[in-house]
Amino acid sequence: MMVSVSGVIYLAATPIGNIADASPRLIEVLQNADVVAAEDSRRAVRLFRELGIRAEGSLISFYDAVEASKSAELVQRAAEGATIVVITDAGMPSVSDPGYRIVREAIAHDVRVSVIPGPSAVLAALAVSGLPVDRFTFEGFLPRKSGERKAQLSSIALEPRTMVFFEAPHRLAETLADMHEVLGQNRQVVVCRELTKTYEEVVRGSLGELVEWSNREILGEITIVLNGADETNATSEADWIALVAERVALGISQRDAIADVAHELHVPKREVYDAVIAHRNQSK
Repeated sequence: MMVSVSGVIYLAATPIGNIADASPRLIEVLQNADVVAAEDSRRAVRLFRELGIRAEGSLISFYDAVEASKSAELVQRAAEGATIVVITDAGMPSVSDPGYRIVREAIAHDVRVSVIPGPSAVLAALAVSGLPVDRFTFEGFLPRKSGERKAQLSSIALEPRTMVFFEAPHRLAETLADMHEVLGQNRQVVVCRELTKTYEEVVRGSLGELVEWSNREILGEITIVLNGADETNATSEADWIALVAERVALGISQRDAIADVAHELHVPKREVYDAVIAHRNQSK
């Protein structure tokens, strides 16, 4: 078992847009680190330049594909006394970015892990959203394919807590459309674009309204904040029909899908069945 002499692995939060959000502690740690493990070394070089840092240690790439293979080596160096700093392109490492594996490796070998707190797109979007933030979940990126995305949305359709998602700008319109189809047009949602940057934009409204708004070219970093379910938006007939349809699309029989939805929503199975049949007849 490795026993750390005096080294440490820092997870360091970097600005999500505005460089002035970098803390003096972040600058000091980056300046004095033995190794800076960066998700994108080119962005790290730009960050150093903008912060006026002349790093004394080495800079290595530490992205998803190499995190597993490089974690053991970095933990070994920390165990021997080195200071390792892990940074991502923006925000806090391990939140939909590299960082988790090296932390697990360090814990397994009794190597100290610490954190340099700072900017977070998740918390920034929650704070500015105006939606309830006393309880929330972070859902990361939804699947890229529409069918898988709608299936995952169906699985969290009844989640009562506010939910936060990351999304690529070129998929935003499709994601909002799938949310609209699965969750209904009235669910409140907030799209945060380019937080803390010059062209920051925060758009609030119902899913129906934001589906229409997103029918244009959208650029930049995107964070979506979605209101949780309540009795008015989780138990309408439209929700029953959508949830049954999603299960059927995954290969579940209509009978079992109706039974599952009725059980989850605590509504009579006969009512769900009648709603599904009526919808099918209207669609003919």
